[in-house]
Amino acid sequence: MFEFQTIYNLLDLAGTFAFAISGAVAAKHRGLDLFGIFAVAFTVACGGGIIRDLCIGAIPPVGLYDWRYLVTAMMAASMTMGLYSWVKRLHHPVLLFDTLGLSLFAVSGSYKALLYGHNAEVAILLGMMTAVGGGVLRDVLLNRIPVIFRKEIYASAALAGSIVVVVGEYFKWPDTAVSLTGITLCFSLRSLALRYHWNLPVFREEESEAGEVKRGQ
Repeated sequence: MFEFQTIYNLLDLAGTFAFAISGAVAAKHRGLDLFGIFAVAFTVACGGGIIRDLCIGAIPPVGLYDWRYLVTAMMAASMTMGLYSWVKRLHHPVLLFDTLGLSLFAVSGSYKALLYGHNAEVAILLGMMTAVGGGVLRDVLLNRIPVIFRKEIYASAALAGSIVVVVGEYFKWPDTAVSLTGITLCFSLRSLALRYHWNLPVFREEESEAGEVKRGQ
């Protein structure tokens, strides 16, 4: 249990750091002032975890009462601003750190649900919710269509990472190996989808109308 708790804490803080960077970079791109950048960074970094904690009854949410989360988010945002010229050189920095945060939170979210005694279904769904929550809040605050409402592979990658955690716990596989596998799978799926433009199937309106006409005949 000690290893389980330690891995969860490390992953959750690492995900907080990564998502705070993605939020700070996105806010900077939108031209927000310093307060706006830090506010968006914190909201993106802790939003998914707060939603998760409210769902499982972990009150108050750890993102609000544990000072490490605020400090981690502010450090990430400060480093992003201080090293922005370096961060800007990365290939699509928002996508990079968003993908990293997505992968870390998918795993840590599932772990926390399991730590609180919830079943596999809850752990998988809350792992996914933890992972995508910050990105949704970031896009809403910056007046963009959230990624999960597009046809990109995003939430499904987080779902895959969460499933790895639940399966690993069921078979009592080593926590470290399970965590690394879940993170790698989620990160790889999202990265490959971006690189090769993989998308989920889209149900087009023309196809629907054609089907109705055919049935009418």
